[in-house]
Amino acid sequence: MAKMLIGGELVDAQGGKTIEVRNPANGEVVGQIPRGTPADVDAAVDAARKAFPGWAATPGSKRAKLMHQAAMKMHEVVDEVAELLAKEQGKPLAHAKIEAQRVAENLEYFAGLADKIRGDYIPLDDPSKFGITMRRPVGVVAAITPWNFPLTLFANKLCPALATGCTIVLKPASTTPLATQRAIEAINSAGFPAGVINTVHGSGGEIGDALVSHGRINKIAFTGQTATGKRIMQLAAKNVTRVTLELGGSDAMIVADDADIRRATAAAAIGRFFNAGQACLAVKRIFLFEKIAEEFMTKFTERAQKEWKIGEQFAADTKMGPLHTEQQRTEVESQVADAVKRGAKVLAGGKRPDGPEYAKGWFYPATVLTDVPEDSRMATEEVFGPAVPLFIVKDLDEAIAKSNSSIYGLGSSIFTRDMAKARKAAEQLDAGYTWVNDIQVAYDQLPFGGAKQSGFGKEHGIEAVESYTEKKSVVLGSA
Repeated sequence: MAKMLIGGELVDAQGGKTIEVRNPANGEVVGQIPRGTPADVDAAVDAARKAFPGWAATPGSKRAKLMHQAAMKMHEVVDEVAELLAKEQGKPLAHAKIEAQRVAENLEYFAGLADKIRGDYIPLDDPSKFGITMRRPVGVVAAITPWNFPLTLFANKLCPALATGCTIVLKPASTTPLATQRAIEAINSAGFPAGVINTVHGSGGEIGDALVSHGRINKIAFTGQTATGKRIMQLAAKNVTRVTLELGGSDAMIVADDADIRRATAAAAIGRFFNAGQACLAVKRIFLFEKIAEEFMTKFTERAQKEWKIGEQFAADTKMGPLHTEQQRTEVESQVADAVKRGAKVLAGGKRPDGPEYAKGWFYPATVLTDVPEDSRMATEEVFGPAVPLFIVKDLDEAIAKSNSSIYGLGSSIFTRDMAKARKAAEQLDAGYTWVNDIQVAYDQLPFGGAKQSGFGKEHGIEAVESYTEKKSVVLGSA
């Protein structure tokens, strides 16, 4: 059974209870975790608070060295962590390995920034004085991460926290805690002082609420549903705790009449069907110029039917595993059914796969629809699964207007050979990210975060370092 890491020790929950973790492909139990209590949250926060002064005072170069060592420790357990991730989350093993490897890469990137955090010199009107700014770590961070990319998303929070001198209490999703816990143990074995890194397992309603409303937490970093993000804002307001929220998305992809259709269909398929479509940052609505609509639909449908084979996550030919939970599959089915009932046509997928190999898991195929009403659930809600609506538009203005009609604004993309169109889309699409002629992949070097109800605050890049520090002004007068 997995443990919790609190104050440098691996411990069980104080209440003695546990939670089973199951494989979404067959329902089998793959492990257990402690069911944490508010008392465990208090212990973890106390440990992080106790460790904070020493870690904040540690030179950036030393923090960087430990983070590089942690990256090496992570490299050593990539295969082990990936296997745990595939079992508990459902994604193909090859994709799980990519995600596990990304943790090490993220550590290395932020290690490179740890000794480069600096302030500014500011001349003042009075020549006998001058001002400086300095960046100080915010303190103890509460990080709450979801089940869809549990490793990537905990690393997005852990790494800038460590680099800036913050300590952290991490609560992974209760359905995908095993890989995260193992990765944390490997990282911590690099020699971080006790209490710098802590984990508490349990439900969001109990452990998550206890963390975000805790009076000794200085920053909350959350990735998950918009509705949960709104609740976190309410709880955080009690103590005026700063928050970074990476929430839902309904990313629009625009395919212009001069686009490279082969590249566009390939990017759309990866952007929609990778991880069974369970990603905040994913292609979820596709807008096609009339001239290329039929060609795109035909080729994209072929990719969905032929390339994205569903199956058990350890099968060599599996491209897409099961959805993570029964509830998740039911939700996607309901959204598709709503569109079909109102006149939409299914071009690919649209129903559960037949066969005994699919009977015990939450499998659903790559699904493509057209003639989807613009006020349907598929068009207005976030679709967190492998189903996508295709819409036909007459020009770029219409495509941008319909893209921006969503309450979300996380990512967006456009395929065109016309750089004037690309620039216009980049300037006018209401989203935190826009890709031009490229797959929707987030880069460590670029800030990542959303607009509108997709959240606020940035992860990745130097902007992430800024969000884990507080800028302080200092005036220096003559002695």
